[in-house]
Amino acid sequence: MSITQDALKLDFAYFKTFTKRIETTWGSIFCNESQPNYYDANHAHISDTCHNPQLVIDEVISYYKSRKIIPRFYIYNLEIQQNLITELKSKNFSYEELISPVQLWNNRVIEIVNNNRITIEKVTEENYQEALDIESSIKEFGGKETIEKVYEEQFNHSSFTHYLLRYDGIACSTACIFEDGNQARMESVATIEEFRGKGLIGEVIHFIQKEVMNRGIKKLWVFPINESVEKVYQKYGFQTVDKLKNGHSFLAGKSIKEIRD
Repeated sequence: MSITQDALKLDFAYFKTFTKRIETTWGSIFCNESQPNYYDANHAHISDTCHNPQLVIDEVISYYKSRKIIPRFYIYNLEIQQNLITELKSKNFSYEELISPVQLWNNRVIEIVNNNRITIEKVTEENYQEALDIESSIKEFGGKETIEKVYEEQFNHSSFTHYLLRYDGIACSTACIFEDGNQARMESVATIEEFRGKGLIGEVIHFIQKEVMNRGIKKLWVFPINESVEKVYQKYGFQTVDKLKNGHSFLAGKSIKEIRD
């Protein structure tokens, strides 16, 4: 199995924690009716050549509209998907292309100067609301209503461990580890606006890297949302092993680029 296939395998395991996957002859349908506005939980996933785009699109539209969910597609291997993309546009789907860096940690912890103003703790029932408030304030994560439901599911799932960083006792940063077998991915790395620029992300990354080593995890992945974040992770030993070009097509609502901007 290639490095990128390892990452995609972990991606599907991640999806499985918050949505239902239905296998089809042409790909997969992901659906979670309790979270209709969460894109990752509700989309058709296509990576192989789509031989009958019109039938596939009609099937996806019918499936999601019957559940009052906006139909959308995540499309991979774009060089073989032009017929599908053309058909989607003819049916009034919006379309955007995204570059998604895939980064793998080199398993070397870069030592940093200890800052006694910073403490990092596991998220428990006692500090749950503080951590949730931080993540809900990050617009790139998809909005408060969506994040509240996702966070609750993750908190109660054994594969996730959430962490909260305090600066002078004030809760201001979060992150989590999603673990599957001997692999893990770092997720939900966030800092509230007024505490940015203090190097807190580096503190969180350093902490999680040591946690991963202590657990005996072999591979730690990150999937940065843009080039700026990619460069931050590179400072802490994450190497870009691939840049996946994929498409997102949707019948209504905001694009992923609009949410991130």
